Amino acid sequence: MAAPHRSANEISSLLRHALPKLARKRRLCCVMKVLKRFIKGDMHGIHHAVSISIATVVLWLLVRELAKRDPVWAISSMVATSDPLMKQAVLTFRARIINSLVGCSIGLLFLGIGGASLITLPAAMAATVLLSSYVVRVQTMWRQGPISAAFVIAAGLEHHSRRQGLMAGVDRMDEVLFGCVVGLVVAWLVSVVWPLRDPKAPTEQPATR
Repeated sequence: MAAPHRSANEISSLLRHALPKLARKRRLCCVMKVLKRFIKGDMHGIHHAVSISIATVVLWLLVRELAKRDPVWAISSMVATSDPLMKQAVLTFRARIINSLVGCSIGLLFLGIGGASLITLPAAMAATVLLSSYVVRVQTMWRQGPISAAFVIAAGLEHHSRRQGLMAGVDRMDEVLFGCVVGLVVAWLVSVVWPLRDPKAPTEQPATR
């Protein structure tokens, strides 16, 4: 009579292990159904979120842990210059870098002229917008210019000395440009590992007789 008892115990043990797994699979299926219903077949939002998350981790480790600086500015620049579509991000990368360089240069110029004064920030942002609109004329991502200028000026306003403000502005410019480059590189790597089709690309239609 010992064998039936052992068989019942084995069945009970198998059920105890199998039921939680079945429950987890059922919950996972429910979550996937809700997710599919929510995203409606468009994975670009999740793709972009993964890219930004990875780029944030990379910038945090490189800027904070290695360079011992505040990574918030590099991360902010990365987010401001990112794009859900990799093709669009590559096409606008030149414009992003040009406008970032214009904004950082104007920010440093106004820090050298006006120092850490309150008027420096609005004057530098206005000058950046005018320069981008009438001289550089790179309309794509033109907002990156005044954003970069504001980042650089904000770093200089933290110091009372003009020399220290300029040095802080140069450091901030490096962080801004580094964030732009890291954002594009990570987005490209994610697109290689997890390629997505452009939602605007035409789909093939079946041949009709």
